[in-house]
Parts: sequence; structure tokens; C-alpha cells
Amino acid sequence: MDFNRTVVDEFRANAGVVGGMFEGARLLLLTTTGARTGAEHTVPLGYLPDRDGRVLVIGSAGGSPRHPAWFHNLVANPRVRVEAGAFRYPADAVVLTGAERDEAFARAVANDPGWGEYEESGRRLPVVALLDASSGPPDIAAPSPGAALRLVHDGFRRELALIRAEVAASGPGLGAQLRINCLTLCDGLGNHHRGEDAGIFPAVASYRPDLADAIDRMRDEHERVAVLLAELRAVLDADRPDREALLVEVDRLTGELEEHLLREEEVLVPVLDGTG
Repeated sequence: MDFNRTVVDEFRANAGVVGGMFEGARLLLLTTTGARTGAEHTVPLGYLPDRDGRVLVIGSAGGSPRHPAWFHNLVANPRVRVEAGAFRYPADAVVLTGAERDEAFARAVANDPGWGEYEESGRRLPVVALLDASSGPPDIAAPSPGAALRLVHDGFRRELALIRAEVAASGPGLGAQLRINCLTLCDGLGNHHRGEDAGIFPAVASYRPDLADAIDRMRDEHERVAVLLAELRAVLDADRPDREALLVEVDRLTGELEEHLLREEEVLVPVLDGTG
């Protein structure tokens, strides 16, 4: 419990970035309601991106012969709360069964054989999908709108770096989970840019007409990023995706996106925070 508390505190203090054994890992905080006590319990868990915007967590309990307490809690009370990076949202927990569970677990093992080693202890590890149940604008743990934008950008930077490392370390064939990781990033960036085009950019332009040229340039950059995302998807959609070709596309996206994110922060953060 003390270990979990330390990780939770570090996670919340650093917008989802922690060191130690979780450094560089995809990590979330899961808050469940106690099955017997009704009290809230928060634990740090590694997660896997999944289709349709959901994420997967696995009840490994470090190879323990018993399911973790958080699993029993969400079976009794499926509505949970998730903190992932800077984002916080309510979620519905769904325990996967049958072929769907087996396919998801096989992906997890191919991505990290440690999951399979845990299951060899004799317990069938539960796989749980967490489905975002929020409505309205995203809830971001940030002190200001400008800080929120930086945190979202930093999340994309970390995920791109993680995906690049995964592609570089992969074998000749790309695993199913790595493909989903890439597609999830593509979807997230596309949604983020559409939200800026429809919301932030018009609001800033109405308040600061002198920034019209800068906003037009950032819109053009969104279109360029969309092209790069389409080209990355094309590599992933091949019957036998080529690792080297994917690495080239990830590097191209990383270079151009970093320049774009820096420009957005330079132009937008002072306005969003009322200092420019």
C-alpha cells in the first residue's frame, strides 16, 4: 500500500510521468469502489491501448495466485475512475470473456512475455476493458488552459517516443498490439487537431485578429500532419507491414509534429493564459 501511495502521488504531481520500475511505461491510475467497504481505492496499473478508444488492464497481481482486490471491486461496482496522463474520466469496466479475452491476452503476451509468465502460475488472468463514460469537454489536471495544452502535447511526445522504441525493438513482423498502439496515436492526434480547428483556433482568432496569419499557418500544419498520419496508416494496413518503412514514417511524423507543437505553444499558451 505504501508503494502504491508513493507511485500515485508521483503520478499526480507529474501529470502521469513516474520513475523507477514504471519509467517509460504506459501507466494509469484506477480508482474502484470497495466491494465490501464502499470506500474508494486507487492503484497504479500498466495498460494497453485497445480499439474504439478503450484501454485494457490485466489482473496479474504480480503473479499472485489470487485476483487483485481492484478486480473484485470493479466486478461488484463496474463504474470506475481513470487517470491517464493529464486526463481524468469516469469509465465502465467490462471483464472480457471467451475469444475476445483470449485474443486480447495473446496480444499482451506478444507485446510483453511477462504476462504469460504470470499466468503460468496457474491462475487465468482477467482482462478488463475500460470504456470512457465521460461527456462534455475533457477533464485535464492542469492549473490553466495553457498548461493543459502543454500537458496534452507532452503526452503525444511521450507516446511517439515510446512507439518509436517499440518499432525499433520489434522483429521483422509487427505485432498486433504495436499496430493498435500506432493506430490509437493516429486517432488521438486527429481528434486533437479537429478539436483545435473547431474550438481553440476560432476563439483565439476572434480575440486576437492580429494572430490570423499564425493560426492559418497552424491549420495548414494540421493538414500536413493529417497527410503524414494517412501515410503511416497505409504502412500499417499492408498485409505484411514493413518495420523499416514504419520507422521512417514515425520519424517523419515526430520531426514535423514537434515543430508544430512548439509553434502552437509559443502562439497559443500566452493567449490562453491571458498574458499575451
